[in-house]
Amino acid sequence: MPGTLYLCATPIGNLEDITYRCIRILKEADIIGAEDTRNSIKLLNHFDIHTPMTSYHEFNKVDKARYLVEEMLKGKNVAIITDAGTPGISDPGEEIARQAIEAGIRVESVPGATAFVTALTMSGLPTRRFAFEAFLPRDKEERGRILDNLKDETRTIILYEAPHRLVKTLETLKDTLGNRKASLCRELTKKHEEAMYGTLEEFIAKYETEDPRGEYVIVIEGKSFDDIRKEEIMRWEELSIPEHLNMYIDQGMDKKTAMKKVAADRGISKREVYAATLEEK
Repeated sequence: MPGTLYLCATPIGNLEDITYRCIRILKEADIIGAEDTRNSIKLLNHFDIHTPMTSYHEFNKVDKARYLVEEMLKGKNVAIITDAGTPGISDPGEEIARQAIEAGIRVESVPGATAFVTALTMSGLPTRRFAFEAFLPRDKEERGRILDNLKDETRTIILYEAPHRLVKTLETLKDTLGNRKASLCRELTKKHEEAMYGTLEEFIAKYETEDPRGEYVIVIEGKSFDDIRKEEIMRWEELSIPEHLNMYIDQGMDKKTAMKKVAADRGISKREVYAATLEEK
């Protein structure tokens, strides 16, 4: 029988956040794949875990995942841990999960700490719907495409950022999304944890006189449906009502349906549309 792949969430700061189940599985596994073995050995030593470790990181994830899948097909159980948080969230854990599933191996997620969920719950912003983007791409074109997609995003937006790029990212977000309400969290669950609340503009001003320190999670309010609707109406108002009506008629709509559509687009009554067409005549 093949073994099992365990994706084990480890603390993002405070070691007390590890679960009993995670400790048991790390002790019982045949192999632990760790993003940075030098970092992970401290965690394992703290909990008296002596399972053999192998490095599994961004630069060897494809070949090492293939090797670990072969080991699981021989019956070994493999536990994957990241430097902090849940494997597969913005890290190479997703690659071994994909390969294991393709090979018919059972995959179990051992839940625990995740920085973006922790920051979201502390943000005071809507939590029912959210868009997690992790780190924005370094490539300028790819980053631009993602930011364009986020312009009209109505869900709460969550990003990760390193301290040396924080101010530049905040400026880019303000220029692209406008001066949105936001929360900025750093060093989550650690001694110097801090959650800040304000606007993108206020955070940019704050770091004009302070140096960013620690790893950051940026949580930004989504665009309101009212704002989207106002922008749509403003776009339609660039056309006269008769031009707007003729646009739909030219697309094959009958006049009655076209008038109804124009009224809905512009947030006015069908009577007003009719009156405007009479005036034009």
